[in-house]
Amino acid sequence: MDGSPSASDEVTGLCQELIRFDTSNFGPEGSKGEREAAEYYAAKLDEVGIESQLFESEARRTSLVAHWEPDGCDRSLAPLLIHGHTDVVPAMADDWTVDPFAGEVVDDYVWGRGAVDMKDFDAIVLAVVRQRQREGRAPRRPIRLVITADEEAGGGKGSGWLAEHHPELIGDCHYAIGEVGGFSLTVNDRRLYLIQTAEKGLAWLKLIADGTAGHGSMRNDDNAITELAAAVSRVGSYRWPTRLRPSVQQFLAAIEDALGVQIGTDDVEQTLTRLGSIARMVGATMSNTANPTMLGGGYKVNVIPGQATAGIDGRFLPGHEQEFYDTIAQLIGDKVRYEVVTGDVAVETTFDGDLVNAMTASLAAVDPDAIAVPFMMSAGTDAKAWSKLGVRSFGFAPLRLPPELDFVALFHGVDERVPIESLQFGCQVLDDFLDRA
Repeated sequence: MDGSPSASDEVTGLCQELIRFDTSNFGPEGSKGEREAAEYYAAKLDEVGIESQLFESEARRTSLVAHWEPDGCDRSLAPLLIHGHTDVVPAMADDWTVDPFAGEVVDDYVWGRGAVDMKDFDAIVLAVVRQRQREGRAPRRPIRLVITADEEAGGGKGSGWLAEHHPELIGDCHYAIGEVGGFSLTVNDRRLYLIQTAEKGLAWLKLIADGTAGHGSMRNDDNAITELAAAVSRVGSYRWPTRLRPSVQQFLAAIEDALGVQIGTDDVEQTLTRLGSIARMVGATMSNTANPTMLGGGYKVNVIPGQATAGIDGRFLPGHEQEFYDTIAQLIGDKVRYEVVTGDVAVETTFDGDLVNAMTASLAAVDPDAIAVPFMMSAGTDAKAWSKLGVRSFGFAPLRLPPELDFVALFHGVDERVPIESLQFGCQVLDDFLDRA
């Protein structure tokens, strides 16, 4: 349609508008704004003639599904799942330079909670789909757009609920792209684009120690807090054995080539410090991890409680789930038990095939110096839910980033922001990708 804005023209405004929906997810305490954000997304699709459906796992926990199968796409091919989420982690406004939900543009960046996780990619997808639909340019294959609620709390009320209650909406997709991947990392003037092929499994645990309640002035050899504290100390100080998965090996090989040094498994984080906070993420993908994060017990200083609890954020490598739980049981001992508050699978696929070739070619078409490299993420995404339906998932939300930007530190961080040029780059790559995928 003549005179219509391009995806690059629209994407900044769309990202700003999405950020202005406060979709903070407070976990068990619930969230807000997901319904309004999903309705906004649906309305933007409807403007160009794409219908969508809204699903709610419970009141206002809203996810969107749209079938984009315009004339000209090859309907004999399985649909490609492109997924995002509207919810974000909470932000403390007093800590920020700008209002985290104002969607301000400052110094050619869009600032706000969700700017990199992941309303940037939500906006890129929306901008590209709207432009192609207006211009009558069909993707190579049918596209299934899924924008979920609740990803930041494990997806139980979003992707997990959809996969369980409406598997027919996703189960015919063979491949998926979504967060976190496709962003550039500049090493010695080489631009590596990290494509996520694996992510660790999730094990949020509650440790429980039971003891004998009593007066704080008396001797007590069955003190729940004492037992719990010892168990937490053992878990927190345990050094998990190194286990190198293929995605980590391939990533380290690419970094070694770029840096011209050999990276030992015992000093990865120290060797990679020049890469910024991604060094910590790489280190975390070389073993299982378990970090104590919460403590609870007692109600008065002179009363020994009968029970004490702790929270553990556990993450396990693909293929090492049983090792994780067996080790936790040994570390906490016989007097402390654990409950799995939230658990989910690890995800892993190989860095090969037609879709990987399409991603690599699309990056090179826009950035001829692009080097595509697989990596494993230490956290998790909605890919866990799709994997249970047999969907092979990749993190591919393409962004060409300034070399000096410590991008990984912005995920869930203060002053989260994304360069406008990066959003526009993402639109160009995704547009090209839809012709190849």
